[in-house]
Amino acid sequence: MLYLEDLNVGDRFISREYEMTLEEIKKFAQAYDPQPFHLDEEKASEHPIFHGLAASGWHTASVTMRLWTECFPIANGLVGSESSVRWPRPTRPGDLLHVEVEIAAITPSKSKNDRAIVTYITQALNQHGDLLFISTTKIIVFKKESHAA
Repeated sequence: MLYLEDLNVGDRFISREYEMTLEEIKKFAQAYDPQPFHLDEEKASEHPIFHGLAASGWHTASVTMRLWTECFPIANGLVGSESSVRWPRPTRPGDLLHVEVEIAAITPSKSKNDRAIVTYITQALNQHGDLLFISTTKIIVFKKESHAA
């Protein structure tokens, strides 16, 4: 587990790969984002933007969250305070996603000396290096000594 003392601006973390299967894309869409361009290949092929089946952006975000938790193991979890997200390109069936995280800023709390706000930029890329998802997120990270018994 990583504490505040373990982190520095510029630190990078890279996840394993995760395959986005057609079955999983449709299952997620059916449950959470039931739009034709996520569920039906024929209708998706006629879409003026996607030109083919695309995973829900929220599915891509969910997989990104899973990969974050594996490659960026913050003590007490990734407790977010703010995030902004973009989806520059659609995620397609068969894409192999991986996540790259870079710490952009560490801002000590003004009122609580046992923590800081860590700002990091996350990119989810496919096997071709195409950027599918990008976010800037702020999380609360505690110092080690704040958890000593």
